[in-house]
Amino acid sequence: MKTNSKTTINKKSLIAGFSGNILEWYDFTVYGFFATVIGTQFFPESDKVVQLISSFGVFAAGYLVRPLGGVIFGLIGDKQGRKKALVFSVIMMAVSTTLIAFLPVYANIGWYSALLLILLRLLQGFSVGGEFTGAISFLVETAPEGKRGFYGSWTTFGVFGGILLGSGIATLITSILTKEQLHDFGWRIPFLMGVVIGFVGYFLRKSMNDDYYEEIKKEKQIVKNPLLTFWKEYRMQAVRLILISWAFGVSVYLLFIFLPSYLHTFHGVKLSNALSAHTITIAVLMLIIPFFGYLTDKIGRKALLLGALTGFIVFTYPLFALMFKNTYLAILAAMLAFAIFEAMFQAVMPVMMTEMFPAHVRYTGLSVSYNISLALFGGTAPVFSTWLVKVSGGNVWMPAYYLIFTCIIALITVFFIPETYQKKLD
Repeated sequence: MKTNSKTTINKKSLIAGFSGNILEWYDFTVYGFFATVIGTQFFPESDKVVQLISSFGVFAAGYLVRPLGGVIFGLIGDKQGRKKALVFSVIMMAVSTTLIAFLPVYANIGWYSALLLILLRLLQGFSVGGEFTGAISFLVETAPEGKRGFYGSWTTFGVFGGILLGSGIATLITSILTKEQLHDFGWRIPFLMGVVIGFVGYFLRKSMNDDYYEEIKKEKQIVKNPLLTFWKEYRMQAVRLILISWAFGVSVYLLFIFLPSYLHTFHGVKLSNALSAHTITIAVLMLIIPFFGYLTDKIGRKALLLGALTGFIVFTYPLFALMFKNTYLAILAAMLAFAIFEAMFQAVMPVMMTEMFPAHVRYTGLSVSYNISLALFGGTAPVFSTWLVKVSGGNVWMPAYYLIFTCIIALITVFFIPETYQKKLD
């Protein structure tokens, strides 16, 4: 009877954890799918590449405050519970997303429109700074014995669920609206969904059980200053996590956020076609992430990480060459191949990161390390790649070279982390 009760709690925790993640990441990433349209609304007409850089610069701005959000939410999560931090983050995300839908554009109030957009993106970034790492901590901690990798993989399933929801809605809107309608009011529609998402996310998060935190609180493992303890005792773990997360962030934001806009801007691919192939790819990616999560509990964390990184290093160049053929089937085939390596990466990272830190500094350690990396390298990947293309005289291979470089750095770093899949979670 006790086992059945525990199983029920675990299932409820799993559903609440990844469902909330879907909603939060829809809010945060939908901006990327409408970057080309938003660029025309909030920035004056000029070189289309400069306009795209400006638009993705605002996208990157959302990452600049992620470390700050990670610190604040990490302290809340480690001192007051994972649940409280996760409920607060989803409410903040819903409010900021909804307000974007009501912003006046450049034609109405000039550069003030861009300023308001940046402020709301900063609020979104602050919120998401504690979301992903909080969900990771929560799900891995509540996982049954021997299933930490499988449970942790559902957090990235939720992330791509949010991206899929955003991509699907973007595909639908760009397919049924004319270009004029899209620029006039169509881009506002996905942000209006923030209202619904806020209510659903709050309801799901309020039903979560925070038993693991209550247990460590009962055992008096709560430290007075998790941030100071983390900095004094776990700096090397943070450095390793930052270097691996560099490739992790770049692979996600180049291949699964930036790619549709990249193909549309630099290769003339119809935006609706790029988004359609992108949506199919993310659906496949989501389905195979839990399988690799299951696999990492059987063969270990490092084997899967090494496989994913090696795959990116070896196959990125030929897969970009395939996409440059500019046919729908070629683009779809290349995206699906990338999805396999990304699914391996996405499945192992949540549990590996969680196992790097003990319970009393876990939320803080994860949030600070991961969000520093994402702020510096992940969210900036689209704008940095666009800049590389521009300064290299239009060399459209630069994003591929950048991805390969980051994966080489991560591959070297993996050899310096211990294998933890058979160790008890602290």
